[in-house]
This record gives sequence, structure tokens and C-alpha cells, in this order.
Amino acid sequence: MGNVYAYCRVSSPDQNEDRQIICMRELQVPEDNVFVDKQSGKDFERPQYKKLMRRIKADDLIYIKSIDRLGRNYSEILEQWKIITKDKKANLYVIDMPILDTRREKNLLGTFIGDLV
Repeated sequence: MGNVYAYCRVSSPDQNEDRQIICMRELQVPEDNVFVDKQSGKDFERPQYKKLMRRIKADDLIYIKSIDRLGRNYSEILEQWKIITKDKKANLYVIDMPILDTRREKNLLGTFIGDLV
């Protein structure tokens, strides 16, 4: 297994990301590997998300508290899911939806579940 990362997002600077950060600490994600954006999920033009994407490589794992923390735009979430899991060959784990753990099944079932997202 590669490195472990976390991505946290709140929609605006005045919102608090502590709940997500605490969750990542409990999962023992190294503090330097937690990326936090404080802006809308309408698109993926977010500085910390871009930094995370430049850093990940095959077999790395990204924790996300819930799928809506990744983004709000359904088609763009699908595109990013594909980039992470298929192009970069990294894994995603959506904590609030354990079925969305791409480490679990690397066979046809896992591909099907990932594609369902």
C-alpha cells in the first residue's frame, strides 16, 4: 500500500472543518497529508485539491468524510473518481459510505461499484 491522504472541504471560510479533521486524526492520517479547502464544491478548481492530485500515485489511499465533500457537481465527481481510481490507480474510501471503498474489490464487482458512483 502507498501513502495515506485525506481530503476535507467546507463550503466557505467561515465554516468549520474540525469534524472532518478529527475523523482523519482518528484514522491516523499524517497531518501533512490532510488537504483542506474552504470553498464551494461547484467545481474542482480548488488549490488544496489540485495539490493533492499532484501528489497521489498508484496504490495511495484518499479518505473523504462524505461524497459531498469531494464536490457538488455529479458529472465532475464521476470524472474525478475515474481520474483517481483508473488513471492514477489510487484508492478512495468514503467514510460515511463504506461500500465506496475501492480497496475492497479490485475485480468486476469493485469496478461496478466504483462506476455506480
